[in-house]
Amino acid sequence: MKKVAFYTLGCKLNFSETSTIGRLFTDAGYAVVDFTAAADVYVINTCSVTEHADKKCRKVVKEALKYAPNAYITIVGCYAQLKPVEIAEIEGVDMVLGAAEKFRIVEYISDLTKQPKAVIHQQNIEKVNHNFIAAYSIGDRTRTFLKVQDGCDYPCTYCTIPLARGGSRSDTIENVVNRAAQIAESGVKEIVLTGVNLGDFGIRDGNREDKFFDLVKALDEVEGIERIRISSIEPNLLSNEIIEFVAHSKRFVPHFHIPLQSGSNKILGLMKRRYQRELYTERVATIKALIPNCCIGVDVIVGFPGETHEDFLDTYQFLNELDISYLHVFTYSEREQTAAAEMKGRVAGSTRADRSKMLHILSDKKRRAFYQSQIGTVGQVLFEDDQKDGFMHGFTKNYVKVKAKYDPVMVNEIKTVKLIELTADGEVEVAETEEVLAH
Repeated sequence: MKKVAFYTLGCKLNFSETSTIGRLFTDAGYAVVDFTAAADVYVINTCSVTEHADKKCRKVVKEALKYAPNAYITIVGCYAQLKPVEIAEIEGVDMVLGAAEKFRIVEYISDLTKQPKAVIHQQNIEKVNHNFIAAYSIGDRTRTFLKVQDGCDYPCTYCTIPLARGGSRSDTIENVVNRAAQIAESGVKEIVLTGVNLGDFGIRDGNREDKFFDLVKALDEVEGIERIRISSIEPNLLSNEIIEFVAHSKRFVPHFHIPLQSGSNKILGLMKRRYQRELYTERVATIKALIPNCCIGVDVIVGFPGETHEDFLDTYQFLNELDISYLHVFTYSEREQTAAAEMKGRVAGSTRADRSKMLHILSDKKRRAFYQSQIGTVGQVLFEDDQKDGFMHGFTKNYVKVKAKYDPVMVNEIKTVKLIELTADGEVEVAETEEVLAH
């Protein structure tokens, strides 16, 4: 039996697609093995958002060849769509597949004979614009990443995603609901909805057929799934009706991840974002009024062209005063074929690094404050299959990471616990409620 191994760079969407590609190989008679095992085929799913995509890709290829020097190496993903020729020149790469071709990988890879030059199968992104291909991860983690939307119609000046994945397109509500029901039957307790621009769900063949809110209402009725998490949603697409629904939902958890990117209206304008910071303030206030214990995560970019020291301080103060729970901080890096790469006012690399460090420290402070606010409360934790120093971890509905003494019986189980202490390393220790009551 031939063996295949996978490595995924980037977002939850990539993980859902890697898992789906893995099932294509299994159906074709391959055995899926760990990346560190000697495989016949290695598939590397790349990202174009990650800084130094080429360096990361080269490093992973080198690692794969260390485990199996004669393995057949195939590169897929956003970076493969954007720079196929560049990737084909990486030593050891045998095949590069574009956005449309990656789901036909088994057809392309039937012959594992290594050729002198890498083979490229990639077409213009315009040709895949209306073609939605469903994907979900299963068996890899406690939760399943379910792809419901792909592509993006927003022309943000720093972003290559529309070039790598094409325009916005979605699955049907009926298909998503059926897939969620299948996932529930497999024993998975939590689904994370993923997409490039998730809130834009509902476009098929270039026309708007549904709204994201319609999908949310339909999924809330799926039996067997205990939790549904929204991975990320733009502030202008997070409507009050969605927030109000989540506040009283049976399955949607109190956790929103809302990209901000900058707290300066000047920089938001240069980025061509579709909102100003006042709208963001409004969204956070509405969430906290309706769901006081809600976890709110924020994406933010530092060092965008034209960002002065004052602009950065504007962002820092804005975030410091907001009632949010954590940050995902991205250091701006130039991307070819984007408008921002040609903009004036380039920020020095060392300044970008300093600003990133400041926001990482702020994020730690925000997370600790949020975790501290939850001490003494009782919550439901979905425990994961991990073990470190005799402890296992899991997440509450509102995304507090907790640890408890390892017990294999608790893996993939939802337990009612009391959050008892925030440790020095920023984790929350818990005790099962029965144990707390006994004492």
